[in-house]
Amino acid sequence: MIAPNNLLCLLTIQPFIAQESSNYETSAGGTMGGGGGGVIGLVVAVLMIAAMWKVFSKAGRPGWAAIIPIVNTYFLCKVAGRPGWWVILMFIPFVNFIIWIIVCIDVVRNFGKGAGFGIGLAFLGFIFYPILGFGSATYQGAVPTPA
Repeated sequence: MIAPNNLLCLLTIQPFIAQESSNYETSAGGTMGGGGGGVIGLVVAVLMIAAMWKVFSKAGRPGWAAIIPIVNTYFLCKVAGRPGWWVILMFIPFVNFIIWIIVCIDVVRNFGKGAGFGIGLAFLGFIFYPILGFGSATYQGAVPTPA
């Protein structure tokens, strides 16, 4: 049995053993400041869903498809004038990056915009999808790609 004196001695020494100095609760990136990022992420997600819903509606596709993850890629390929099986290419690493850029460029071409807008759509979708969806661009159908 440990004597009360030895237990008291252990309690006073313990804070100095393997002590880690961390102050996550009050730092800007810690738990106290993390709520703002969640709210911003939620606002961006709702904005993206609304913008994609509007893009699909303008193209004559069902707007609800913007909510379902893989289905929205399928319908985006259809809006781009590409075959639906291109969704499978989105699962191949490195190939998906190239396919995504091609699909985005084709989507904006079908709305009468240029390739630069398509690159913007691919890399800054949270800015360019609302411009495409809520702007004055109209869907012109599947425009053949230039040779």
